[in-house]
Amino acid sequence: MKRYIGFAAIVMAVAWTVALRAADASGRWTATFVSQVGEQVYTYGFGDKGTTLTGTAKGRLTGEGKIGDGKIDGSTFTFVENTTYMGMPLAFNYKGTMTSADQIELTRTLMDLEAEKATAKRVK
Repeated sequence: MKRYIGFAAIVMAVAWTVALRAADASGRWTATFVSQVGEQVYTYGFGDKGTTLTGTAKGRLTGEGKIGDGKIDGSTFTFVENTTYMGMPLAFNYKGTMTSADQIELTRTLMDLEAEKATAKRVK
């Protein structure tokens, strides 16, 4: 009986470790936001270094900007897209949740404007 309890404890510990492992967001992703200036199609290139999210975000109006302050916590991550529009620096604040290996639910805010939502799909 003690053997079975020990085996069950090991199985539970392995399952817990797998569940806590960070989601793999690395790769290319596309998303379309509906904003106050119309639809904005974005391409993201994500990389990760442990619990740090890195990469770029590229939009039609803003061009390509670096991702800053990227943090990964399980299947949730946050980052800032630092970019410019018509010479003015902008910082979009993002929160993403991986809902599957090929899908991320994104929310972004700019200053005090209403949050914009999009579903990002992995580019294969």
